[in-house]
Amino acid sequence: MWIGDREIGKGHPAYLIAEMSANHAGSIERAKEIIRSAKESGADCIKIQTYTPDTITIDCDNEYFRISEGAWDGENLYQLYGKAYTPWEWQKELKEEAENVGIDFFSTPFDHTSVDFLEGVGVGFYKIASFELVDIPLIEYVASKGKPVIMSTGMASLAEIEEAMQAVYRMGNRNVALLRCASAYPAATDGMNLKTMQNMAEVFGVPVGLSDHSLGSVGAVTAVALGANIIEKHFCLDRMDGTPDASFSMTPKEYKQMAADVRQAERAVGRVDYGVSGQERTSLSLRRSIFCVKDIMEGEVISEENVRIIRPGQGLHPRHYPEIIGQRALCDIKRGTPLGFDMIGRGR
Repeated sequence: MWIGDREIGKGHPAYLIAEMSANHAGSIERAKEIIRSAKESGADCIKIQTYTPDTITIDCDNEYFRISEGAWDGENLYQLYGKAYTPWEWQKELKEEAENVGIDFFSTPFDHTSVDFLEGVGVGFYKIASFELVDIPLIEYVASKGKPVIMSTGMASLAEIEEAMQAVYRMGNRNVALLRCASAYPAATDGMNLKTMQNMAEVFGVPVGLSDHSLGSVGAVTAVALGANIIEKHFCLDRMDGTPDASFSMTPKEYKQMAADVRQAERAVGRVDYGVSGQERTSLSLRRSIFCVKDIMEGEVISEENVRIIRPGQGLHPRHYPEIIGQRALCDIKRGTPLGFDMIGRGR
């Protein structure tokens, strides 16, 4: 997958997305501060969401439109989205701010009008949220723009993911990635089942990653160690802000630490590399080898009593131990001398 001139996939650093969502708290200046802080914290990209309450739901307060558990328990959908949405009139300016600080910018659209709007803003790629993975007409419309599409798969069955992927492919778009996601707020790390992410990579043959709503960075770092190419975490300036997403968002300090841990995990995973590494060269001399452990006189038989396999490693390789037992010393050998072939022989 390509985002601009950056390749996303195996052998490349994980692409780190900071999701602003509702954490701007209704202030464009705060939104800009989040963008700057995300860049400073190691994010490669800032993501927003493009909707209004009317493009995502209807103003209705019957039981179907009330949330009864989780982070938004007691909220009405229309009212919640009214508090959480990012005003559309900000979004071009936010994109320009991202470009000024050198961080990628994209958005999650939730209907055709938001896609049209984002096309006018000039976004370079799109996100499909987990809840919209079943909206095949929306996915087709997004994919028809010919730009990269990242799709979250929270709650999705394998068949639903396949259906969404085929919707992208029908539009002639092959530039797609899939994110494992637990659509709970916050999510528990012990329910992530990150092996599913690995399986998605095998089944669909596309870059994969994690959209992570859990607290802390364990999930993200583990995902990268398991092959994640993309990590998305919600980002706020302060969890005490009281915004709808603040309780499961990372602060700048936490995100910066996660980014550092992810990069360290990538270095730790490294590549297939047998043999002595650069950092092990000084330890090589401490391997075992064959040493003289008692003074041996010339002509004396080499035995288990006077030679042993011990540390350090300057003597003969231990594999030669059976063949040197029973040979004779060709010279006097002092205790503590590494044994060499020039010191022993088969003569009488």
